[in-house]
Amino acid sequence: MTHLMIFGAGYSGKAIAASMKDLGWRIAGTTRSEDKASSLASKGIVPFLFDGVALSEALRGELQTVTHLVQSIAPGRDGDPLLRIAGNSVRSLMPKLEWIGYLSTVGVYGDHEGAWVDEESECKPVSSRSRERLEAESAWTDLGNTDGVPVAQLRLSGIYGPGRNALRNMSEGTARRLVKKDQVFNRIRVEDIGAATRFLVERKLGGKYNVTDHEPAPPQDVVAEAARLMGVEPPPEQPFETAELSPMARSFYGENKRVSNRKIRDLGFEFQFPDYRVSLAELWSGNWRG
Repeated sequence: MTHLMIFGAGYSGKAIAASMKDLGWRIAGTTRSEDKASSLASKGIVPFLFDGVALSEALRGELQTVTHLVQSIAPGRDGDPLLRIAGNSVRSLMPKLEWIGYLSTVGVYGDHEGAWVDEESECKPVSSRSRERLEAESAWTDLGNTDGVPVAQLRLSGIYGPGRNALRNMSEGTARRLVKKDQVFNRIRVEDIGAATRFLVERKLGGKYNVTDHEPAPPQDVVAEAARLMGVEPPPEQPFETAELSPMARSFYGENKRVSNRKIRDLGFEFQFPDYRVSLAELWSGNWRG
């Protein structure tokens, strides 16, 4: 039996599960709360509670037959929670494991002053969050090499999709057009995360992959396009320098780069939502509220 386990089956994890739904696999996932466990079950995901500290006996039993692992839980100051439990060998927990997918972030590249980066570019993360991700990437790669299991590191850009997008922000009055000279960001539609994961799983590919759209763009342009689709006036532009922002929000603007997805496309993967215009138009015609 092919058996997928998603540690941290949140927004991206659910999309990954949905992308595998027609394969007839057993798909399980972890969450922290009973309420969210019910939501997973309603989507055909066998739910298990995991607090990031200890595995229940039921979860340990489930792991005995897992063949494919997706780790989506962010590391903290103490490192990756699953790695802390696994120790020197993930096979001690999952003896039948054939493939590992680690959901990381393009934040590991840090600031490249607007230049293009790819999987071979220097990583110089700025935030502690991104430094922790890079350390976890390395640790998972080492563990995969030890256990003879391919490890795919999916470096994700800004995630959006049904229920989380500029159209909804416009409707709720929370959209802002912050302008910082020459600033661009990449984005990724959540369904493309699911599809890219399936693509790598089916080929049992390891390595680093930028899972991101084709077109890094100024954030204010995305808000303006959402407003255009909705037939309303966009919010006024605000200079980034004088805008009131949380420290975390401001930190995102401290990194400026254009992220290439050429590697995974050269392998044959096709993005369903290659840029924000195609994606927002599709959302507006359907499930933008989520």
